[in-house]
Parts: sequence; structure tokens; C-alpha cells
Amino acid sequence: LQGEVENLLEQLKEINEVEYAELVAVESAPRGSKALGGFLLGVLTAEINPANIKALMGFLSDRLLGKTVEMEVEANGKKLKVKATNQAELMAAIQAAQDFVAK
Repeated sequence: LQGEVENLLEQLKEINEVEYAELVAVESAPRGSKALGGFLLGVLTAEINPANIKALMGFLSDRLLGKTVEMEVEANGKKLKVKATNQAELMAAIQAAQDFVAK
């Protein structure tokens, strides 16, 4: 899982829609999480411009199809957390994220 996350991280850093992407440091990890080398295993964080959310979600959809995806979106001081295990759920999560950011 960590290898896949590191590979995805490198891909995210190469696309224009992502302003910032890094592994989640242990200091910001939830209590009881497993960490290795100062980073939370299997978790990354990214910042994007709300105008680019659709393009980024398409990018992630292509790479994460068939895997469970947990996404937390923060905008306007509020957070939305969604989980998807198939393409239909991922598309619904993408729409929910877009609607959430648009509010």
C-alpha cells in the first residue's frame, strides 16, 4: 500500500491541477495510526484549486478504480469525508466533493 501511495504521490506532483502533495507526517496522524519513518503509512495529502477538482478526480478515478478510496475535502472552514469502493460510489463522491466546494 505504501509503495502505491508513493507512486501516486509522484504522479500527483507532476500534474498542474495539484498545488501541493505530500505524505502525511506522523505529527498530524490520528492517535493509534501506524507510521514508518515519520510518515503515516498509506496516506497522502494534497491541495488543489477548487476549479481543478473535476480534472483531479478524473485522474484519481483512472488510477484507483477497483480500490477503496477515502477522501476528505476541506473548504470554507468545513470538512466532508467520503468513501468509495466502486466506480459508481467514486463518481457520487466526486459529485459530492464538487457540490461541497461550490457552496
